Parts: sequence; structure tokens; C-alpha cells
Amino acid sequence: MENNTVAQAATSELLERARSVKNASIPLAQCTNEQRRSALIAMADSLASSADNIVEANLQDLRRSEEAGLNDALLARLKLNKDKLNLAIKGIRQVSSLPDPIGLIQLQRELSEGLYLSRITVPLGVLGVIFESRPDAVMQIASLAIRSGNGAILKGGSEARLTNESIVDALQKGLKVSDVLPESLCLLTTREESLGLLSLDGIVDLIIPRGSNELVRFIQDNTRIPVLGHADGICHLYIDSEVDLKQALNIAIDSKCQYPAACNAIETLLLHNDIASSFLQIAIPRFHELGVTLIGDEISQGYGIANKAVETDWSSEYLDLKLSVKVVTSIDKAIEHIRRYGSRHTDAIATSNKESARKFLHTVDSSGVYHNCSTRFADGFRYGFGAEVGISTQTLPPRGPVGLDGLVTYRYFLEGDGHMAEEFSSGVKSFTHRDL
Repeated sequence: MENNTVAQAATSELLERARSVKNASIPLAQCTNEQRRSALIAMADSLASSADNIVEANLQDLRRSEEAGLNDALLARLKLNKDKLNLAIKGIRQVSSLPDPIGLIQLQRELSEGLYLSRITVPLGVLGVIFESRPDAVMQIASLAIRSGNGAILKGGSEARLTNESIVDALQKGLKVSDVLPESLCLLTTREESLGLLSLDGIVDLIIPRGSNELVRFIQDNTRIPVLGHADGICHLYIDSEVDLKQALNIAIDSKCQYPAACNAIETLLLHNDIASSFLQIAIPRFHELGVTLIGDEISQGYGIANKAVETDWSSEYLDLKLSVKVVTSIDKAIEHIRRYGSRHTDAIATSNKESARKFLHTVDSSGVYHNCSTRFADGFRYGFGAEVGISTQTLPPRGPVGLDGLVTYRYFLEGDGHMAEEFSSGVKSFTHRDL
């Protein structure tokens, strides 16, 4: 779609709803820490009370999506059973107990006698979040938005419409018994509304896409609003020449199989030539038992991998039980491969050599670099953030899983007593620039 079409897509109804969120975000930003914390507890309680309705709505979405032929990876993300719902509710309660990100004094300086500068954290304003399939994202994003003093306009995929509506209804019911206006949260349901959302610069302060690389790239190309997110999750595990093979295999299996539809699951396994044969001897049967299709380069095929990898495999995000395997002659070659094909998401090394680990961690320019552990730890909940609004692979902050700290900005406050710049230009007064 052309940019001018997107720019015209905001209907009067959408503008009215977006302005309601903007208006509600102003008193929300003035709420105390305790008021925002209490609001999250009320949201969590309301979700728990509505659990049966939410799960039933999700079953309807699943049935409709299966009949429509939605792929397995998206179906896995769409599913919201009682266990996943309870985990999300637990995440909201955890977010409520996190330190307040608003009002932190980052800098306090005397510029001159009686002239004081402070830099203090404040909310961003209104978040616009567009995501596919995952209804648990609604709860994560809503809790982080309210806790950080931001309003949120949420646009989920049509495949999760009933689930998302049921969740947002429960969240707003919770806010009604708190000091936060329920209008702070808004759910969009149509494609036209999502296109309109992209044109709401001046109302929406940040767009956060969560979904396919096609979705993210479309959003990045069709909005003037700042965009936070990542297009691809092409993660690697490099197994070095000095390594505990059994431990490395367990890490590889967890990184691929624990939840293959996640963006932090590995898509490529890099093996040092010295251990490739012995590793694959134990790995191929295990992966086969778990239903993983292995695709290898010429060398790994010689060690027993049946399927041949082509050039596009190294840059493919499968989001499925499929794994590319490549044999390299050194750690430098592994790093070179990651630099060429990686997405700066999460990459890991399995090694017992501390120098090799140090080199990998300080050379691979990804938002997460791991040593001897699964890439599946790249997650806001697992980092102790309570939840995340998404993972950013850009080099500017915020980077990696984005929690509360990534949803605030700062403002400079300057207090004086009739101070004028001319007094300093003429030499009547001078700067002290003394940190307090």
C-alpha cells in the first residue's frame, strides 16, 4: 500500500478513540506509583475472574483458524489455555511489584548559583502495538503500559479477535475499580484500523510491531511514528571445539525444541569441524526422535545429515521443527557467518574455553549473546522484567527484551530565579556546572 493511502486511513471514529486514549494518558502519567500498582492488581484479579470466558473465546478462535488453514507456528502462538493465561496473570502481578520507572532523577546539576538542572524519567505517552496471533501479548503490553504511565492502542490479528476482545474487556473492568481510566486501553480489530493507526503521528508516540518480518517491514515503511521492534529472529548456536558435547546437545535441543515458534529459538547450528562428527553422531538420533528436520551443508551431510541446505536456509526463520546445520573451521568463521546472516536477536556459544567465550560475547553484535545456555532465555519474563512489549534488535536503546525501562523517556527540568542567558554572555554571572 502506498504511503498516501496509509496517511488517509484514519477514520473519524478511529481518531476519536485514539484521542480518548491520549486524553486518558495525561491523568495516567500523573498517577502515583501506588495508584498504578493497584491498577495492575485489579487488572490481574479481573482476568482471573474472567478466565473461563477467555479460554472459551480462545477455543472458538482456534477452531475458526484451523478451519481457515492457519499454519502450525501461528496456531501455537494463538493458543491460550488455562496454564498460559495463569502465567500471563502472574506476569502482571510481577510487573506491579517492580520498581517505579517514572520520576527517577538521572541527573541533578547546579549550572550556576540558584540555577538547577534535573533530568527525570517520564512516560512516553501513547503506545500503538500491532501484533499477530499471540493474545497473551495483550496482557503483557497492557500491564507494562499502565505501570509505566502510558496509554496503549492495541491491534491484534483477526485470528485472535474473540480472545483479544474478551481479554481487553476484563482489563477494562479491572481499571474501572482503580484510579486509572479504562479509556487508557483501546483495542482495534480491523485491518483498516491498523492502517489508520500508522498515520496517527501527534497522538501515538511509539509503534511496536510483534509478528512476521513482512508485518514489521511494512510498518517501518509506512509510518512517520518511531518504530521499535525486530523483523527477523534468526538465532544461532555455535558449538566450539572445546566443549562438553552432552551439555551442548541439551542446549541445542532446548534452544530449538522447547518452543520452536518463538523468535528466540535457534534456526542455525554452527559446529566446529573438530567436534562436528562426534556431535552429530549423538545429535542426529535425538533430533530425529523429537521430529526435527535437519538441513546441512556439504560437510555435515558427510557426517549423516540427509537433507541439503541451500543459500536461503542461512537467512530463513523457520519458526518450526527445522534446523540448518553448518560446519566451520574456527570461531572466527562462526562469527563471520552470524554477522552475515544473523538478525542481531540472540546468539549463543557452547564452549569450555573462557577465552573463546569472551571473544564470542564481545564480538557478536546481537541484542543478546549467551554462553553455555539456551537462547530461549531471551524473554522479558525470564529476565525478571515481568513481561515485555517486544524484543528490539536495533543498536540504539532500548535493546533486547523491552520492559518498563524501555517505555519511559526523560525530560529536562530547569529551575532558576530570574536568570537570563545575557548575564552569562556578558560575564556578569558564570557557570559552576557542579553535580549535586
